[in-house]
Amino acid sequence: MEDRPLPPALHHVAFACRDVEATHRFYGEVLGLRLVNTELGRGETGWLRHLFYDLGDGSAIAFFDLHGCGEARPLRTAISTDLGLPIWVNHIALRVDRERQRTLRQRLEAAGHPATLKLDHGWCRSVYFTDPNGILVELCCDTTGMPVDPPEAERRLRAVPDGAEE
Repeated sequence: MEDRPLPPALHHVAFACRDVEATHRFYGEVLGLRLVNTELGRGETGWLRHLFYDLGDGSAIAFFDLHGCGEARPLRTAISTDLGLPIWVNHIALRVDRERQRTLRQRLEAAGHPATLKLDHGWCRSVYFTDPNGILVELCCDTTGMPVDPPEAERRLRAVPDGAEE
């Protein structure tokens, strides 16, 4: 069989975590993502854990638990608000169906994580939660699905909304 090059696809996305136990409770226990790999490493001045949670499609979400590896203290892990951005700018969106969205919302709220935002985007309905690291996690349920129109996307890439200035 001939080896064909794979198209680029998400392998994993990695973030720092403030509290490894709280992060594991949120992603492993409440969201139900399976912890599939934890790597331990030593650096020049400290050590780390790198946790990988399976997303079910061959990709993963990973977290670094850092201990004296050059990280600032206090550790700032909120990928939007720690950069002075609105919380909704940098976030993780997980695809779920309507029933899974409802179930996870109930589990998250029961575990002390109330919904941060709720949005109907037209092509999907989303409920957002903030994880223990200040990272926004979107539970995205497609309705019609993301519109796919490359020429229109290219046109809008350089456009601004009516009445807005660049």
